[in-house]
Amino acid sequence: MGMKQVQEVSPGASAKAQARIDQLGSSGPNILPSLLQCDFSNLEKEVRRLEEAGFRGLHLDVMDGHFVPNLTYGMPIVAAIRRITELPLDVHVMISDPSKYARAFAEAGADIVTFHVEAVPDPQDVICRIKELGIGAGIALNPSTPLGAVEPFVGECDLALIMSVPAGFGGQAFDTTALERIKNLRTAHPHLLLEVDGGVNEETIGNCVQAGADLLVVGSAIFRHRDYGDAMDLLRRSMQCPSSS
Repeated sequence: MGMKQVQEVSPGASAKAQARIDQLGSSGPNILPSLLQCDFSNLEKEVRRLEEAGFRGLHLDVMDGHFVPNLTYGMPIVAAIRRITELPLDVHVMISDPSKYARAFAEAGADIVTFHVEAVPDPQDVICRIKELGIGAGIALNPSTPLGAVEPFVGECDLALIMSVPAGFGGQAFDTTALERIKNLRTAHPHLLLEVDGGVNEETIGNCVQAGADLLVVGSAIFRHRDYGDAMDLLRRSMQCPSSS
């Protein structure tokens, strides 16, 4: 895929946030390391290693122990990461009340806040609230949620996140129904940033790219490598080789 034409965020978006969103969408597809699997005892070192390996953005998974059963981190970690990097921060909030915390995440340094359609009664209201803060708004859905749940709202978003595993659960196999969802959204919304998260690795990344994904969230397929540059090279090569299985 070549240079991607990026859908702009709302007129109130800050220039810096807009530039970072453009960075995510340009020269794609782009691999976003999921920092949930990094070494948090050496957070700055980990971020530097990822920068040196050539990754163009970071994916931060926020879980509240309520909307999903796992509990991770919140605004202080987002703020700490913002202090040590200028890379775009793609913050995926798996929480029950995203509107309540959107401002805090924006102030902590998020460039995009992506919430789950399953978590809110009025997705349009959440999208507006996020965009009023001068950052990008994303909408996510789980594999069991019909694509129709997000279709009325993706035109107002900067990003749509297709989960290929249930949010909040680790070690799940890649659900191939995600590929058809990506294809459908790409056809209907050619300039929308499409992201896929869950089970993305050397075996699945090529099919995700072929389906039309722009942003590929990767965890263990990066962090199990001693050299993150080697991980990047392997994933980049695998992008060109869709699996027939």
